[in-house]
Amino acid sequence: MYERILVPLDGSKVGETALVHVEKLVSKLVPKVKTEVTLFRVISSLSHYVIAGEASVQVPYSDKEIVQIKKKTKDYLDKAGEGLRSKGAIVKTKVATGRAAEEIIKAADELKVDLIAMSTHGRSGLSRLTFGSITDKVLRAGTVPVLAVRAPKDIMNT
Repeated sequence: MYERILVPLDGSKVGETALVHVEKLVSKLVPKVKTEVTLFRVISSLSHYVIAGEASVQVPYSDKEIVQIKKKTKDYLDKAGEGLRSKGAIVKTKVATGRAAEEIIKAADELKVDLIAMSTHGRSGLSRLTFGSITDKVLRAGTVPVLAVRAPKDIMNT
């Protein structure tokens, strides 16, 4: 059944919506099924903008800054996994850099997960065309079942 679950998170409340559903699933599986949940975050930008007056320039993060960003991200994932640990899941964390959808699919293959559980903003129309849909890309290009959880409107508006 679902022994290995990948949960991509982006650091937002919307992104964390899937965690509630995964916790419910885990509480039904454990202790009959040893369940491992990997909380995953993709750092997609390795640069930032420096603005001086009306001019701006894109500057890559230093190695030291990247180490700090990854540590902060790992701390966030550890904290996000507390509820899953309390339900008896084995919680692991993974941080990658690159394009989110591609890295999620790659991680799912590498970790040999049975399920990807991820939140969606539920965008449509021009908004979806403009911002794209990572969930949609994972659904179309991945080989693993995906539990797509639409965030409630009250969370999306905060």
